[in-house]
Amino acid sequence: MTLMDAKTWTGQVFGDGWNTSRAGDAAVVEPATGAELGRVGIAGPEDVAAAAVRAVRAQREWAAASFEERAAVLRRAGRLFEEHAAEIDDWVVRETGAVRPKAELETHIAAQECYEAAALVSQPLGEILPTSKKRLSLARRVPVGVVGVIAPFNFPLILAIRSVAPALAVGNAVILKPDPRTAVSGGVAIARVFEEAGLPPGLLHVLPGGAETGQALVGDPLVRVISFTGSTAAGRAVGEACGRLLKRAHLELGGNSALIVLDDVDLDLAVSAGAWGSFLHQGQICMTTGRHLVHASIVEEYVARLAEKADHLPVGDPMGGQVALGPLIDAGQRDKVHGLVTASVEAGARLAAGGTYEGLFYRPTVLADLPAGAPAYTQEVFGPVAPVMPFSTVEEAAALASDSEYGLSLGILTRDVMKGLALADLIPTGIVHINDQTVDDEATAPFGGVGASGTGSRFGGGRANIEAFTETQWVTMQGDIARYPF
Repeated sequence: MTLMDAKTWTGQVFGDGWNTSRAGDAAVVEPATGAELGRVGIAGPEDVAAAAVRAVRAQREWAAASFEERAAVLRRAGRLFEEHAAEIDDWVVRETGAVRPKAELETHIAAQECYEAAALVSQPLGEILPTSKKRLSLARRVPVGVVGVIAPFNFPLILAIRSVAPALAVGNAVILKPDPRTAVSGGVAIARVFEEAGLPPGLLHVLPGGAETGQALVGDPLVRVISFTGSTAAGRAVGEACGRLLKRAHLELGGNSALIVLDDVDLDLAVSAGAWGSFLHQGQICMTTGRHLVHASIVEEYVARLAEKADHLPVGDPMGGQVALGPLIDAGQRDKVHGLVTASVEAGARLAAGGTYEGLFYRPTVLADLPAGAPAYTQEVFGPVAPVMPFSTVEEAAALASDSEYGLSLGILTRDVMKGLALADLIPTGIVHINDQTVDDEATAPFGGVGASGTGSRFGGGRANIEAFTETQWVTMQGDIARYPF
């Protein structure tokens, strides 16, 4: 069986079956070649409103279903991601410009998210509370109703399914708005998997669209929780809108994560970790290693080896052969990356490697001797750029790592793991990896950042997912009606 025949979804949005979008359609473009792979329906505000009404109706029955029924759908979805991994991998590679191992990681984690969500439904839903009256008092978790999920282009499958699966599992309906540039791997694939898994109609709506569609989703009164992954600027707007509407927003935003390299490391392993952290998926990852903080005694050698590695990494079409980096998502992203690199060099930074491109293929880039305030060091680049900054003491390393509005992920490389943990205690961050680079994710782990990186660990693991997609309800029960003075 072919899971995603383009004839099924061309020009369509997914709700109760496949429906023609009211807002027209758009091309699905392969960034490596510019080829049109198909066309996908683009949703407008009217589609969002209609989906929300249908979702409310379907959600009530789904929430009343047994936990075994919901778990069975999630388990089937996990198996379908595994069975159709090769087909979905191809879409991730072609639509996002990913190398195949990155695509395989996405489908693997998608399956794991479904399996973890299936286990979520049988977790305890509350607790018995002490009460001064002769009654039973308890707090229980109940579904919020309709969850809106807004996911970006860079890891479209993972960054959608990590909210879609647990939200469905605990009894909600979901409206998913994928980035229209990756509407197949970030939307159609999920819709088709759950359709084949037997999810009842009306519970999952996939509505690709732009800012207007996202604003409609955030503003719809029937959507009670928004799970947003994207830029900090867009996340602030979502958070402000949700605050006015008194609805919860889970925000996973940008980053400029630091990798601290102490002077006792194996330099070859450290350079390998640093290269992976900065160049994986062309640096288009919120957790990308955006700042390499290296002890002054080894910084020159670190830069030389990192630059040599960057110069030898193959860049090209990931469908055409074995490459380490594919294309950036589009020309706008490429121009932003190149602008930050160029501005940093003009400010005095040394270009140790890269800094050039052909089409959307940007060479892995290493910057050294950075002046204070260099744009490629202080800003989130979202491209394959590795700025290197020296430090002399642990205290200076902590100060440099902390000197950012972001606080998503942190890597510390050292032979002394306890020294690394003590250093991590000095730096505000949502994630810490000692003796690893900054990019990692697992379905079982809470994920999120602090500061401009978001509102904390709102995804992953049983506790975080239950808190994210349910409400706490206080319930009391007593045998007789209480007598009151009037």
